[in-house]
Amino acid sequence: MFFKLIHTDKSTKARAGLIQTDHGTIETPIFMPVGTQATVKTLSPRDLDEIQTQIILSNTYHLFLRPGQDLIEEFGGLHRFMSWNKPILTDSGGYQVFSLQELRKLDENGVHFQSHLDGSRHTFTPKSVFETQRKLGSDIMMVLDECAPYPADEAYVDKSNDLTLRWAEIARNLYETTQPLYGHRQWLFGIVQGGTFLPIREKSARALIEMDFPGYAIGGLAVGEPQETMMEMTDFCTDLLPESKPRYLMGVGKPHDILEAIERGVDMFDCVIPTRNARNGTVFTFKGKMVLKAARFKNDRQPIDSDCRCYTCTNFSRGYLRHLYNADEILGLHLATLHNVHFYLQLVKEARNAILNNRYAEWKTKIISSITKDILN
Repeated sequence: MFFKLIHTDKSTKARAGLIQTDHGTIETPIFMPVGTQATVKTLSPRDLDEIQTQIILSNTYHLFLRPGQDLIEEFGGLHRFMSWNKPILTDSGGYQVFSLQELRKLDENGVHFQSHLDGSRHTFTPKSVFETQRKLGSDIMMVLDECAPYPADEAYVDKSNDLTLRWAEIARNLYETTQPLYGHRQWLFGIVQGGTFLPIREKSARALIEMDFPGYAIGGLAVGEPQETMMEMTDFCTDLLPESKPRYLMGVGKPHDILEAIERGVDMFDCVIPTRNARNGTVFTFKGKMVLKAARFKNDRQPIDSDCRCYTCTNFSRGYLRHLYNADEILGLHLATLHNVHFYLQLVKEARNAILNNRYAEWKTKIISSITKDILN
């Protein structure tokens, strides 16, 4: 069994489960640190292991361009290439191509695009993206999809979704007729699209359910729509998706958004926010967030969070971290990233405990009221 539902909170749709892969079992809800180019920026696999990271995400688009799927295949797959022996999810590259609107063209067969690195021309098809992920050897693969922009008119979104469904069917057939390359199982997720239009979302979900994927993602959100709309779409989709399959909300993100989506029945998350914000000097805590570069922290001997047990908080002060940023020392980026990723993992771990104890709604309300504050002293 790939996914096992352990418990659903009595007063919400929040759920705790297990995703079982050949590289380890993942306790859900879970946050996946983003290792776009086969590395979570500034962190080593040992760092990730020490903070109990269960799964990371890598990016098919970026790895396809550099170093290339064939080189990774020569190394025996992505796990061996980057020395990470736990689960990996690879996205299809659909979102990255979406973000290159000036450099790409869509048609029935796939997407034709220019590399953001050197301008070279390439084509992604449902088949080629699937085959690339076979060569990468990730534990969880994603189908190629089109992420419609926001705002977009209903006719465009409907046409885009129909294309995504045709591509999903191609990938689903390949999944049945091909084998993994490295001896471990791979699982394929379909992606629910439909923008902010409920009828299109329903059409997408029902068609993908009929294809019977091992898991389902909710895509096309966190692209500029209001938070209320994002949560409305998420809530609607999880009502449709099977209870017996994992649900992944792609690219979300902010700590309070993760908690709201967990309440609506989502199991998996990824986002660059904890790593990107750390490199810019912003860190998250259960007491609020802070900008370490601020002058107020110059003489501050406290850790980022006195209740946090990560390596950064048990060894270094806010004043020292501020100095590292002002001196452009790489160590500052590493220590802040380590803390932020640890915070995200602790956040979903505590969410799971609250679910198992049937107190998720109460816990979530209390946590959101504190983590959204700005720490000023």
